Amino acid sequence: MKKVITYGTFDLIHKGHIRLLKRARALGDHLTVCVSSDEFNAIKGKRAYTSYEDRKYILESIRYVDEVIPETTWDQKIKDVQENDIDIFVMGDDWEGKFDFLKDYCEVIYLPRTEGISTTKIKEDLGLQAGADWKE
Repeated sequence: MKKVITYGTFDLIHKGHIRLLKRARALGDHLTVCVSSDEFNAIKGKRAYTSYEDRKYILESIRYVDEVIPETTWDQKIKDVQENDIDIFVMGDDWEGKFDFLKDYCEVIYLPRTEGISTTKIKEDLGLQAGADWKE
């Protein structure tokens, strides 16, 4: 079985997320999605509108996703790849080159992003700024 992994916050799930998951899953037989925890987002200076538990729940309901695990640190990727017998690591091409260190452990593929859509753009369009207190 060929196993694929990808990482992200996956806040405000949109067409670009689904396309990434579909293309990632098409590369193998099993897709693990590693979702940034709320605590890890705080460390990164990011803020998700949707809680980790809700983002995990949504991702688990998507047919391309076989497993969802938490991302709690920047440094867990090598361990995740090794412990989950991952063959392919996938990220959007906006991260091109940033995860090439994983090539010692698995194949690394950067997929093209979906033009015209991003969570950042959605939040900007809705007037939700990163520093604004819009999450209760």
